[in-house]
Amino acid sequence: MNITLVSIHPHRSPQAVPLACAFLKGALLADPPLKDSLRVELLDFFLDEAPPEALAEAILKQSPDLVGFSVYVWNREQAAAVASQLKTRVPSLTLFAGGAEPTANPAPLLQSGNFDFVITGEGESSLVEVVRRALRGADPAGVPGLLLPGEHSPQLPSPVDLPALPSPYLTGLLDPSIPGGALWQLSRGCDFACAFCFDHKGGGGVRRFPMERIEQELKLFARLGVPQVFVLDSTFNKIPSRAKEILRLIAKLAPGVHFHFEVRSEFIDPEMAELFASITCSLQIGLQSADPQVLHAVGRGFDREDFSYRVSLLNRSGAIFGFDLIYGLPGDTPATFRDSLDFALSLYPNHLDIFPLAVLPGTRLYAKAAQLGLEFPDRPPYTVSATPGFSREELEEAGRLAAACDIFYSRGKAVAWFNSVTGALKLSPCQLLQAFAGFLAKKGEAAEASLTEEEIWELQRGFLEEIFPQRKKGRLLPLALDLVDYHHLYALALLAPPPKPPTPRELKRLDLLRRPLVLASSAFLRSFNYEILDILESGEIDLAAFASCFRPATSYAVVYPAAGEVCTESISKPYFELLLRLDGKGEPGKLCRGLGIPTDEALSFLEFVVSEGIALPA
Repeated sequence: MNITLVSIHPHRSPQAVPLACAFLKGALLADPPLKDSLRVELLDFFLDEAPPEALAEAILKQSPDLVGFSVYVWNREQAAAVASQLKTRVPSLTLFAGGAEPTANPAPLLQSGNFDFVITGEGESSLVEVVRRALRGADPAGVPGLLLPGEHSPQLPSPVDLPALPSPYLTGLLDPSIPGGALWQLSRGCDFACAFCFDHKGGGGVRRFPMERIEQELKLFARLGVPQVFVLDSTFNKIPSRAKEILRLIAKLAPGVHFHFEVRSEFIDPEMAELFASITCSLQIGLQSADPQVLHAVGRGFDREDFSYRVSLLNRSGAIFGFDLIYGLPGDTPATFRDSLDFALSLYPNHLDIFPLAVLPGTRLYAKAAQLGLEFPDRPPYTVSATPGFSREELEEAGRLAAACDIFYSRGKAVAWFNSVTGALKLSPCQLLQAFAGFLAKKGEAAEASLTEEEIWELQRGFLEEIFPQRKKGRLLPLALDLVDYHHLYALALLAPPPKPPTPRELKRLDLLRRPLVLASSAFLRSFNYEILDILESGEIDLAAFASCFRPATSYAVVYPAAGEVCTESISKPYFELLLRLDGKGEPGKLCRGLGIPTDEALSFLEFVVSEGIALPA
């Protein structure tokens, strides 16, 4: 039997779909009666890759007997369209769907007539039994977890024994080193029961993969040089002792890999914060709202003081973190949403992910939506169009505010200077972002993913050049622009791969006064209105207080990566001009003489910039 398992991703980035299909393939091939009778193929597509007709053609080239789709909110429409094409071309082909969307809302898929059955909940044991029956010509009716057209309540399968599931990575079913990063599932289920989510609704409660397997997978990630890993665990730090053990393993076995975690604030303690800071990682914390009554209505508790304290531990340790916010929850209003956004930004998150409420089928909110007055479409993405607290126009306004925050703060990497600017302008974070949203509207700019970092930087500068004079704070604008410019360069240098400078022996062999040099692509030059080192040494800056203590004095700097960190060198104007002129053609000695730099000083400076990787032999 030929089986094709299909993943359709929303973006060209890691998602849960291919991992789910790989677990299914592993379970099929690990079953002794089946493994010699099957050929199982995994096909990955993207939403924008090709029309449904082309995807159906690619699937049929596998000559499948059975085709399964892993279906989520983001790909339901595309999966249904591809299934329709397959049924039109080969009516006898057996099609099924599994995943979060069929589990929560199976009826539309079954009623379409394109799917012969859906698998609800964890699919491994159900699919194995379906295939066993198919090979002996038996009817799949009654398989736990299976729903046929016309059926409504499947018998739930027994929880999958996680230790018995083959690892998609250790068995070679998935390559964790492919561009974009690896998905790493550490558990299934969720310890919490938020009304807007159905992660907790799977059978079997919360189960976690064994530490022995985690250790082996970490060793594999390190050996293959996996750049980043997205940890699939609804609350990674729910069991602090286990979380700390895994963090220590990461520091020991895979220190060069970047990890992304979802965590809850209440389980963070000083030791855990330091462990997060000791590895290369970023954390996502589901704040959702800062209003206790709003959170209580969806089954979440909230202590503002405790939340602030736990986040302060991350800030003190230097760990990188961001928050999730949802607007449109029951009881939420534009005022409570703005208060939540102001509170979140006061805690210095590296980024914010802000979404409208999606009333997902299968959740408690979905069951009570009419009672709560939530208006939303019956098709993905199920986002609210009106609530008792938000009119349609107010939801649109909240969306514009969220988009402004995404561009100006998150994608603009403004965490280091944002609160200094709002303080100088005597504006709340929301007031500043609302003004930026208006600035974008005047310029006709949309919150498009296509905006580059350079374009966002220019938008930030243009907005500040407009609002500081409007707020009668024009004398503080040069300092604000220095902060924006420096941290833009810092972010560029942080992400730039440093070049390999010559060894001391190689450096001695170079005639640096004659050998043409070129400025490294990872080195960034900039002039500033104030002495940049004074700014950096001041920590978090009160713009008015700094401007009253320091006079504007043009400075010049090079910002570059070296030895695992970002370095900043304040240099004199002649040296700055020299670096600007290193084009890989002229002799550095002649350039130095033209700039009035004495030969002995020139040689010393050139040795420094080459040894640091700021400039490279052409």
